[in-house]
Amino acid sequence: MRRLLLLALVACTHAEPAPTPAPEAKSADPIASFATVKTVLQSPRCVNCHPAGDQPLQGDDGHAHQQFVQRGPEGRGAIGLACATCHGKANPPASYGLHMPPGVSTEWRLPPPEHRMVFAGVAARALCEQLKDVRQNGGKDSAALLHHVSEDPLVLWGWSPGTGRKPVPVAHADFVKAWKSWTDAGAPCPPQG
Repeated sequence: MRRLLLLALVACTHAEPAPTPAPEAKSADPIASFATVKTVLQSPRCVNCHPAGDQPLQGDDGHAHQQFVQRGPEGRGAIGLACATCHGKANPPASYGLHMPPGVSTEWRLPPPEHRMVFAGVAARALCEQLKDVRQNGGKDSAALLHHVSEDPLVLWGWSPGTGRKPVPVAHADFVKAWKSWTDAGAPCPPQG
């Protein structure tokens, strides 16, 4: 028995090392942490629903959404063409093929027109200031923003976007860790430039 325990201990000490998290995620530097946050928010999965205009984008290349889809008065699509017309409660099975409308367990939507939260092409400092401004972010304080990025099903969908779509390029756990590192330090914004 003692020999088996010794062998088990030796085997454990020679196990493969755990994967190393992204350098930004383990950094205590809040500005480096915000760089990770920015990388996520400016990925196609986020930018497509946080566009500069009133037409959502689609695809990994961010082209204008087909069927001339528009934001609409509440961010759920224009009257007569709501997002839920095509976007269901789950991603369709891979057997349906590419270019099928994705879905998620909550209502598919863009931010409402009064709180657009544009991520596309926004400089780091401006993005940081926008995130913290309750007049622009839908009245969300730090705790509500953390809940949104860590638990909202529509946000989580970005890491499981369905057949033919690239997920967000940073692991969700690393993103949340970077978000917390940034906000726990007072959410400082990077310098202009």
